[in-house]
Amino acid sequence: MGRIVAIGEVMVELSLAGPGQAALAYAGDTFNTALYLQRLGHEVAYATALGTDDPFTRAILKVMEREGLDASLVTRVDGRLPGLYAIERDDRGERRFFYWRGEAPVRQIAELADVEALTDAAAKADLTYLSAITLAVVGDAGRAALGGVMREARAVGFDLNYRARLWPDVETARAAIDQAARSSTYVSASDEDLEALDLMDGPQRWAAAGAEVIQRGHDHGVTIRRPAAAPVWIPGGPKAPAVDTTGAGDSFNAGYLALRLNGRDPQAAVEGGRRLAGVVVQHVGAVIPRASMPR
Repeated sequence: MGRIVAIGEVMVELSLAGPGQAALAYAGDTFNTALYLQRLGHEVAYATALGTDDPFTRAILKVMEREGLDASLVTRVDGRLPGLYAIERDDRGERRFFYWRGEAPVRQIAELADVEALTDAAAKADLTYLSAITLAVVGDAGRAALGGVMREARAVGFDLNYRARLWPDVETARAAIDQAARSSTYVSASDEDLEALDLMDGPQRWAAAGAEVIQRGHDHGVTIRRPAAAPVWIPGGPKAPAVDTTGAGDSFNAGYLALRLNGRDPQAAVEGGRRLAGVVVQHVGAVIPRASMPR
């Protein structure tokens, strides 16, 4: 089993359930993946920045403790609160997000965190995992600091999770995401995000640079691109009935990476990722109960 360092933001999650009603949980794209990787048998340390004495920070740390996530890379900041987001769902389980994260301390992680300790941890880990959302929320200084962490990491997993509202403009996002993907060992990307960034040629270039690219198509098929190998297309399987699609991509990435780190081939990893995501979308919220985890 591998040792993993995941970097990003964990937030307060409100799943709207009707007038004046919401379910409270804690989630975030890389946090969701980190938690599922831990449940799938890997040792995961999560790096982020939180407050010190608020009920939300205490609850997040309690979740990390209960799930077995290593919190030694969590930076604590007096007087700050984690971000918050709310999810509104339609009858098909598709969702809209509403965010309050402007004062979240993770936005200044380059100034607040021990970047040297994070770099050292990444250099010793089997995999360092982050996303385009991580790059967006930490700003220019954070992206520069995380670029150094990625260069020292033994291997990097990167989720091309593009959220336009988090970036000053698409050109800044495209440049930062392209650079991160070229420095990664595994890149997970959807056609939707590639089209929005005008990076449809990216998977071929990133694979040529040494990455294993998992490209998820509009038809739910997956194309695996690897260095010096012909692309492999895996057709989409039956679509699981969805209650809430929040966390589907994050859980797919966890299932895929867990099996690849265990030595399984990409096709088996895709099926494992799909199996986990298929269960996740049948629950409200990004993180399902441990008892609902598939084998």
